[in-house]
Amino acid sequence: MERCQTFWIASVHPANRPHVMPVWGVWLDDAFFFSTGRKSRKGQNLAANPACTVTNDDGEEAVIVEGAAEEIKDAAALECIAGAYKKKYKMDPRSMGEPIFVVRPRTVFGFIEKSFPKSATRWKF
Repeated sequence: MERCQTFWIASVHPANRPHVMPVWGVWLDDAFFFSTGRKSRKGQNLAANPACTVTNDDGEEAVIVEGAAEEIKDAAALECIAGAYKKKYKMDPRSMGEPIFVVRPRTVFGFIEKSFPKSATRWKF
């Protein structure tokens, strides 16, 4: 997941339908961090219902993470996240003035296409 450039995040629309969009993000300390506009569909969905799913963009080595998004407000944590973003994307997500969220895995699914279904695995946290 650390090598992944673009991730897909699925959230739940208040009308109880799924919504999926690509995001940039970084993995730190076994958690996924990303930014999105507070008024974006993702931002509105997560404000109403923090349940979400994050996936990598590689169907040959798929990783699917289920969890809940929580806005990060701690200055020290935001500084660390910004450093990881700068290293990976050459930008500071704080410059957009929008929230930065963390998703801590609750359930993770993974598989390697060439060895599926033998490689299909589920982890619970």
